[in-house]
Formats: sequence, C-alpha cells, structure tokens
Amino acid sequence: MEQRALLTNRKKKSLHTGQAAIVRLTRNSKIIKTIIAAIQEKKGENIISLDLRKINEAVADFFIICEAGNQPQIRAISENVENKVKQKCSENPYHHEGYRKLQWVLIDYVNVVVHIMVPESRRFYKLEEMWSDAAGKEHDD
Repeated sequence: MEQRALLTNRKKKSLHTGQAAIVRLTRNSKIIKTIIAAIQEKKGENIISLDLRKINEAVADFFIICEAGNQPQIRAISENVENKVKQKCSENPYHHEGYRKLQWVLIDYVNVVVHIMVPESRRFYKLEEMWSDAAGKEHDD
C-alpha cells in the first residue's frame, strides 16, 4: 500500500525549517490531544497512540491509529482531524493520502502520523504488531 511506502521513505523533519526535528512531542502535546478529540468527535473506534520516540528507526514520534466502519466515516474523521488541527494548532499536514479509496487515510504531521482505517485494512497491515516495541495507549471513551 502507498501509505506504507511513504512512511518508510521519509525522515523526521521540521515543517518550518526542513531540518531535523528538535521539538519532541509527548502524549500531552496539544496536537495529539486535538487529533484524538477530533477522532472521538466523529466516533472513531479502537483509538490507540503508539509512542515511537525510543525507536531509532521510527519515522515519527507518535502514530495515532483508529478505525471507522465505512468510507463516509473515514472521510468525516479525516476531514475533522485536519480541520481541528488547523484551527487549534495552526498546522497543516505535511502530506495526506488515501482519500480516493477511503480504506486507509494517512495524515502526516511529520512528528505524528494519523492512520484512519477500515477494520479489514487494520487487521491486514497490523501496524501495532509492526511497531510492537512502542508503548501503546488506548483512547476509547
């Protein structure tokens, strides 16, 4: 899948300078809280954040993964994440993809990458297993 190739071929960089990222996020960072709230607002399910900061090969500090039951919900969650992050954090995604097929939408904010997937894609790609060294935290209500 294109999303997987994108993640393996990019390096962490600052959106503003293009240089290596200096600021490290935490689970309490505003952008992470905003993303999780935006997903919950549109009823995303099985939300988990993976803390990748201790993994040298990681392409981001955090992954936030959730699932949605259908394509309209994937679109609604994805658009809500982008709108809320822009509104509350003044950040635009570095890159996003998957809006055409709506099976797996990836929204890349450089140090945090959001994955919104249908359950079948999530089971197939097993991101949590692939990054099993990362500390995970569930965010369902």
